Formats: sequence, structure tokens, C-alpha cells
Amino acid sequence: MKLSRTARAPRAANPQRGVALIMVLLAMALVVTLVAGMMQIQSLRIYKTSHYLAQSEGKNIAIGAEAFAEQLLYKDYEDDQEDGVMIDSPDEVWAQYSAVIPYDETSVVEVQINDLSGRINLNNLVDASGNVNDLTRDRLTRLLQILDISNVRVEALIDWIDDNDQTVNAYGAEDGEYLGLDPPYRTGNQPFTSVSELRLITGMTEEAYRKLVPYVAALPVTGTTINVNMAPAPVLQSLHENLTAAQIETVIEQREDEPFETVQDFLALGAFAGLGLNSNGLGIRSEFFDIASRITVNDRLYRLVTTLYRDPQGAMYTIRRDESQTNLITKEPYQLSMDG
Repeated sequence: MKLSRTARAPRAANPQRGVALIMVLLAMALVVTLVAGMMQIQSLRIYKTSHYLAQSEGKNIAIGAEAFAEQLLYKDYEDDQEDGVMIDSPDEVWAQYSAVIPYDETSVVEVQINDLSGRINLNNLVDASGNVNDLTRDRLTRLLQILDISNVRVEALIDWIDDNDQTVNAYGAEDGEYLGLDPPYRTGNQPFTSVSELRLITGMTEEAYRKLVPYVAALPVTGTTINVNMAPAPVLQSLHENLTAAQIETVIEQREDEPFETVQDFLALGAFAGLGLNSNGLGIRSEFFDIASRITVNDRLYRLVTTLYRDPQGAMYTIRRDESQTNLITKEPYQLSMDG
């Protein structure tokens, strides 16, 4: 049988063409994978950059909010000088409200001034010579009792500050106590730099810490006084062992009607009659403040707490800045306008 002229035998498959096609497909898959990876990395870099820029802008705005708060405190100082009564009290504008400051359509600026001089200064426990301050020790002991904190002793706070390795008494705690923990650490052997160090004190729980922290401060000096105009009820009650919550409530009511212009006016109240309470460690002015700022920039938050010292001439000094705190703005907001 003969094949017709138009019929042809099928060609054998070319293996080289198949290999080439597979190589092209593999190359395309590799390119797609590389491009996808590069796009992911690029997106991450863009996110990091935008986050960094937002944080940088937030920090710059927070420094501006800090300067705004300093101006409020200086204006308060000038007003007191003009009135001839140098006191700080809860009825003053800076103490009553948080401020919402206009900035732009995508940013929200909130700032709040918190008084620190109405609290018990932890660093008053040990003076510059290394001696225990009995007055502050007794007040802190009573404060712990008032707040129903039984698992923390003041002696452990003293041992955290003093520079020796001997416990104050059986209730104290030095390196031997903390080195046995997991992980181990040593006592500070120096003044508290932040109230957050209280979390490291033996016996301290998160519940106890949250109870205590609104009523204490870690100021950078010793010998500070408690502003009786600004002190919250538990701090006032800690001034003497025979004071009751009901008596302190009447003291606060009188303070709201008219702030105390002198410590003697405060001590003259009927609630303190017969107690022998004196003016040691008490005052009517505030020197230390926390400036809390919360900045929202393009839906990103930046937080800053700045501790300030205001000297007797009204000058402001920055003690420290902290970016780790949350729950900053707690007072009633006051919306400022662009024209003030």
C-alpha cells in the first residue's frame, strides 16, 4: 500500500521545546515570587516609615503641648503674685480640666496637668544623710493601712532606697531577698526614679500597686512638703492615726469652699483639734507636676508624660520624660479655640 502525497507521518515530540517551556514557567514563578516578596518588604518599609514619621510628628507636637502647659503654670504663678496669695488648689483651671488643642484635621492634641506635690514623696523616707525620716515612714505606714494594703511594708521601701545591705528590721528586704527570685535582681540602693519601681518591691501585687500609685510620687529631691490644698483624702487621713474618713470629708468640703492660704489655717480646723498635729512636712504650694500629653496623628497615638519642677520664681525645669504610660487623660476636657 502506498501513502498518498498529502498524508504525512506525525512528527516526534521535541523534548528540548518541553524543557524550555518548563524553564520559562519556572522563571515566571520565580519572578512572581520575588516581586511579591519585594512588594511585601516595600509595604513593610512604607508602614515603618509612616509610623516613624507619625511618631516623630507626635513627639514634636507633644513637646509643643508641654510648652503650652508650662505657660499655663507660669500664668498661674503670675496670677498668684498679682493676688498676693501664693497657693495651688483644685479650683484652679489647670487642675480642673484637660485641654483639647486645635491642630489640624487629622490630629488631636490632648494635654493634662497633674499635681505631684499633694502626694507622699517616696524619697522622703530616707534623707540625704541616709537617715530614715520617721514622719514620712509613719505617714506611709498609715496610708497602706487606709488603702487596705497588707502585703507590702514600708520597711521594704526604705531598704530599697538606703545604700546599705542591712535590713531595717524583720519586715525589710535587701539583696538576699531579691536575689532568690526568678529572675533575680538587686535593690535600687538609691532614691526611686519612678513610682513604677514599686512593682519590684517584695510583696507588691498589681492590685496593691494600682491602689497606691495615685497617692505617692518619686520626686528627685528629699524634704519636700505635702500641699494640703491638693492632697487627696487618703493622704490627708495619713497625717495622723486618729483621723477618720468622715473627718477628712469635712476638711475637703471646707477646702472646696475656700482653699487654705496658710498651713496654720489648715491646722486650725476642728477636725485636728487635740491631735497635736504640726506643720512639719506640710505646705500650700505645688512645685512638681506631671504634664500628660496624648497626640493622635493619622490614627496613630503618641503618649508623653513630662515631670516638671517649678521653682519659687516661676521658672520651669524638665526632670524627665516618659513615653510608656497609658490612661493619661482623665479630667473633663476643655476645648480651646484657635483664637484662645
